[in-house]
Amino acid sequence: MRHVAIVGSGPAGYYTAETLQKDEDIAVDVIDRLPVPYGLIRTGVAPDHQSIKAVSRRYEGVALTDNVRFVGHVSVGTDVGIDELVELYDAVVLATGAPNDRPLDIPGAGLPGVIGSAAFVGWYNGHPDFAALDPQLGAAGVAVIGNGNVALDVARILAKTPAEFAGSDIVAHAREALAASAVRHIHILGRRGPHQIAMTPKELGELGHLERASPRVDPADLPPEGDDALLEPGMRKSVTHLRSFAANPVAKPVTIDFDFFAMPVAIEGDGKVQRVIVERTTLDGELRSRGTGETYAIEAGLVVSCIGYQTPPIPGVPYEHGRGRFASDEGRILPGLYAVGWARRGPSGTIGTNKPDGARIADMLLEDIGRGAGKAGRAGLDALLASRNIVPVTFRDWRRIEAAEVAAAIDGNPREKFTSVEAMLAAIGR
Repeated sequence: MRHVAIVGSGPAGYYTAETLQKDEDIAVDVIDRLPVPYGLIRTGVAPDHQSIKAVSRRYEGVALTDNVRFVGHVSVGTDVGIDELVELYDAVVLATGAPNDRPLDIPGAGLPGVIGSAAFVGWYNGHPDFAALDPQLGAAGVAVIGNGNVALDVARILAKTPAEFAGSDIVAHAREALAASAVRHIHILGRRGPHQIAMTPKELGELGHLERASPRVDPADLPPEGDDALLEPGMRKSVTHLRSFAANPVAKPVTIDFDFFAMPVAIEGDGKVQRVIVERTTLDGELRSRGTGETYAIEAGLVVSCIGYQTPPIPGVPYEHGRGRFASDEGRILPGLYAVGWARRGPSGTIGTNKPDGARIADMLLEDIGRGAGKAGRAGLDALLASRNIVPVTFRDWRRIEAAEVAAAIDGNPREKFTSVEAMLAAIGR
């Protein structure tokens, strides 16, 4: 029996396990620092996108196979070292994702009221690290920096009415705070123009169907309509939505303004965020943005930076600081150590992109480790954790946590998530 440890229980981790578990001579341990699995699916995907979250059932099917085991509430780097895992397992795969925000490097970025999207999304999704975030929702203005789907998620969640969260798994503290929110003007800031967005048609289209919020685009920011023919079909559909927003402005209590050719250059305020200074930009011949020197101010009590993510370094693991990911040769980091998903390629692609990535890394490591008797694997990990008085959370434990969350749900919602590790452990009697 050969043994593989996968560090991280999100999409990349479980897609890798899915390929590995087809080999009866492989035992897979999926290790996560939280007592609950699924990573990005649980705490990154927007709570009102339940159809996307449903992919977790596929991962559950993998987790319930005989040769895959969930090892929850075990922190790699604290409870057990990478070097120890490499010693115990024939292969170790880092599937830790990219959970950290890229820093917003402008003056005033450290003011209270400036938060990254990982923190804000984690807050409304109930991630234990961010449950106590308490974002400032008492001012009318919010600036959302970024032109991708995460920026759209943030704007949409801020703009929705309480009734529009029916059927979602947004957590209680966020539901209550958003219901009392004073936010009325949301600005989505992008350095470049409509043809350079990274927003998909579905997410853009949702903004046009909000009860109390209206998306707005300045027609002057749109390129000639004939230029849309040069775009690939999905992007063309996205730009069509933007043209519709520009042509059909609707008066509603909450506005969502797309500020294109807008580069934040400073955040100002007296002890907290009060405004964002934005420089207008233009595009050069290679479609790179450059400032024009013309600036304007956006009044805002909250700034959410959606400019990308990075993988946190692990001591002893080669790392590309410029790209915010582990350094690897197409997935091979060191002998016996691999990276997959965002930890390998950086934060790019969709959830589904991790499926072929996971399969490729699984096939690679199977070829590398060959056949025959392997290392100590899970028996060795169990002995090591027991010697340190660490009791992992099993998948059976997780299903008890899940059942308690489902039982606590308000009418119409799928679950009421626990937002602290202590509450999760209490649900299984620890």
